[in-house]
Amino acid sequence: MWAAHNPARLVLIAFSTLIVVGTVLLRLPASVDGDHPGLLDALFMSTSSATVTGLATFDISVLSLTGELVVLALIQVGGFGIMALGSILAIIASHRMGLYQRRFTSAEFGSIDNEDLKSIMKRVAQITLSVEGAIAVVLFARFTITYGEAPGRAAYSAVFHAVSAFNNAGISLNSDSLIPYATDWTVLLAMSAGFIIGGLGFPVLIDIARKVKGKPEGLGYRRGHLNASRWLLHTKLVVATTAVLLVLGPVVIAIAEWGNPDTLGPMAAGEKILTAWFEGGTARTAGFSTIDIGALSEPTQVFMSTLMFIGAGPASTSGGIKVTTFAVLGFVIWAEARGQRDVNAFGRRLPRGLIRQAITVALLSVGLVIGTALVLMSAAEITLTPALFEAASAFGTVGLSTGITGDLPPACQVLLVLVMLAGRIGPVTFVTALALRNVDLPYRFPEERPIIG
Repeated sequence: MWAAHNPARLVLIAFSTLIVVGTVLLRLPASVDGDHPGLLDALFMSTSSATVTGLATFDISVLSLTGELVVLALIQVGGFGIMALGSILAIIASHRMGLYQRRFTSAEFGSIDNEDLKSIMKRVAQITLSVEGAIAVVLFARFTITYGEAPGRAAYSAVFHAVSAFNNAGISLNSDSLIPYATDWTVLLAMSAGFIIGGLGFPVLIDIARKVKGKPEGLGYRRGHLNASRWLLHTKLVVATTAVLLVLGPVVIAIAEWGNPDTLGPMAAGEKILTAWFEGGTARTAGFSTIDIGALSEPTQVFMSTLMFIGAGPASTSGGIKVTTFAVLGFVIWAEARGQRDVNAFGRRLPRGLIRQAITVALLSVGLVIGTALVLMSAAEITLTPALFEAASAFGTVGLSTGITGDLPPACQVLLVLVMLAGRIGPVTFVTALALRNVDLPYRFPEERPIIG
């Protein structure tokens, strides 16, 4: 009954249950080789895996094959679940729209009945397995041919990293993440493709797929023709903002770290470009790394914290405020600077309710990240930059760290557990709750304008 009043609460119940089950399984003797991690460590790893974050308080080499499979299962279920539930909640929220909006939604996405919910789950599964399978094949070939790994080990490693990449988990079987492949273009580009596609989100992937396949005759679509002008506004916002960040991130990191002797400095020019590209992309959501994050300059860490805070697409395998929220706020600023009454994007007017939701999500998220950083600074006695970096990484479910996670006091680790959970399900549940709580009062107060600025 508690969840029935707001379907978004089902997300919290689902993830909480998954985390508890994962914690119990990781506490089993069969899940470790050697000394067993404590209850808090198991809870932290379970939360990090289920929320596809990647932060850890102990080295993954402590886990046995059974423990690694538990982590893999948590990543897959957590990633698949948020994509499916996020898409379904969007459809549920659409039932609360007006008649015109429902007709528009139905025209774009098809029917929104129980049968369509089954279709959504099926499509998400197909996309997930197809992308993960393609990445796993590339990695398997590379691990066996180039690195001489045994076929069985190479296949397991390829599948694990493919699942982790597509779900933006940032968890690797290597204790030093992807540093062993720091100069391998094939591995890093395959991993990049995984977390970029996963970060677009299911609504974007299915919209693009439908436009490529073509719709029924008479609707103006041609089979096999990819026409961006036919995309939904949501798709345009996600793809355009993602493209901008994928260029901006690597460029800024390359400029800031080009001469840093502890990061890009000793590398050849090609290796610098590859590393900057990978780190600029992974900071948005994935959490893999090919360099020592703690060795980055302070401006670079602050910039990467910003990328982690923004995140990737809604209903994807990422956290953060999402690129659509960031884009909407950008269009609000642009409209206000130009003195325009309406906020427009790609030839469409953005609803005022949507703008209010974006502002609310952004401000609450800023408060959560800054509040978490202040607590970490006080309780763990660390400076602002690493505290902010850790807080943004947890909220954005990225998993990058300057190396302080395992040394934090237990209270701070518990706080990060809550922040990871909030960062993973917060935007979904909160925005859906706002969409389901639209109430028109029978009266309006007199208008008065305070002084701004």
